[in-house]
Parts: sequence; C-alpha cells; structure tokens
Amino acid sequence: MVSSDTIRTPLFVPADRPDRFEKAAASGADAVILDLEDAVARDRKEAARAALRSDFTDLPVLVRINATGTPWHEDDLTALRGLSLAGVILPKAEGPDSVAAVCRALDGQAPVLALIESGLGLAQCRAIAALPGVCRLVFGSIDYCADLGCEHLREVLLPARSELVLASRLTGIAPPVDGVTARLDDLSETYEDAVHARAMGMTGKLCIHPVQIPEARRAFLPSEAEIDWARRVMASGDGAVSVDGAMVDAPVRLRAQSILAQVEPA
Repeated sequence: MVSSDTIRTPLFVPADRPDRFEKAAASGADAVILDLEDAVARDRKEAARAALRSDFTDLPVLVRINATGTPWHEDDLTALRGLSLAGVILPKAEGPDSVAAVCRALDGQAPVLALIESGLGLAQCRAIAALPGVCRLVFGSIDYCADLGCEHLREVLLPARSELVLASRLTGIAPPVDGVTARLDDLSETYEDAVHARAMGMTGKLCIHPVQIPEARRAFLPSEAEIDWARRVMASGDGAVSVDGAMVDAPVRLRAQSILAQVEPA
C-alpha cells in the first residue's frame, strides 16, 4: 500500500456521497480523500460524518476534516475513531498549537497532513512541519491567494511553494503536495501545473476530478529522456566525469539514483 508520505495523486470525493467512494478508488488515483469540509454543505455535515468508512478499497484513505474553531471540528474528530486511515488533512493550519492539539486528539491513529492556506499558515509552516504527528504539508493555493489578495499564477506563488518545500526538507518530512487545478476543460493545465510543482520539489498534487489523474500522474513520473540520462550517469563510473558535455559527480549521481528509484525496482 502507498503510504501518506508517497501519495502523488489523491482524489477528493464528498464524504456525503458514499455512492462515489468505490468509483473514486477505481479512478486511477493512488489515494482517496473523503472530504468533510468544502465539498459538503453545512446541512449535510452530520450525514457526511455518518457515511465515513475506509473498507471500500485497499488504497490509502484520508479524511479532510473541518478546520479548528468551526462548529463541526470536534464532531469530525470523534467520527474518525475506529477508522483505518492513512492520514487526516487539517485545513486552515495556521499555528503549531492548534495543529498539535489535533495530533494529540488523534493519538497516533493517523498522521496529519497540514493544509497551508493563508499567509499566517505559511509564516508558521516550519514550526508546523516540525510537530510530531505531522507527516506532510499541503498547499491550499486558491485559499492562499484569496487570503493575500494575489493572482493565482505560478510566478506569484513561487515563493510560497519554495517555502513549503524548504520547510519540509528542514524538518525531515516528506515533500509537500501541491494544490488543485480548478480548470477541468483543459487538462494540459493540470499537467503543466503538476510539472511546475515537481520542478519546485513537490511530489504530489490534489485532484478534484478523475480526468485530472492521468495528467498529474504523468507529470510526476520521470520522462524517457530523464531515465535515459540517469542510466548513462550511473554507468559513467566514479569520480568527476562528463556526460552530455556536463560534469557528473556525487550530487549528480544522487539525482540520477532518485530518478531511477521511481521506475526501477530496488
């Protein structure tokens, strides 16, 4: 089973639509996120909690709960008891104290993926990433832009993505998961967004529709050109040598090894 640390293409499904759970698991996603938050209307929260289950698939199942301080947060945490989950996504993660409280409430049942969706959350993301019980950061880019009043453009969001990657590296947790691509009528945008996220050092992308999954998955896999380059680098011997007119030494070989590890069995 894929762990929460290595999930690349998780798919959201509204938790109040149990008829869609198995369809989501069969979509090609490598994890299913049962959403109690944005995808569920206020008057459907109780029904969504009652529908939670994790036995419909062998894939990792995660649950996005409602944020700390909302009327539904405590009941969401109670509803998770007894479920076998790969992770709990905490939206509006803005401070280590509130995130730590959720980790304590879960008491080892599942790790927390902290969804960074605001300027305050970004400013606190290193402290959040360092908490025991937090396994990964997730970028809520659309909410982040709404909070800062900025455009949802790659060049505008580059500093935020860089900080999430750096915070993850400094605290020794898995690289972060990028946010959603809202547009569904042009799948090239999903692919290009995921390629950009991968280039920034992210290793996953939230998906909101099954049609996005093949494009996101393709973006996070090494290209044939990268695989060919990595094999030639690993065959070049030790020490400093030249491959394709560029110097190859130990750090370059580490990069080649990481590429091959994604496509070749150990």
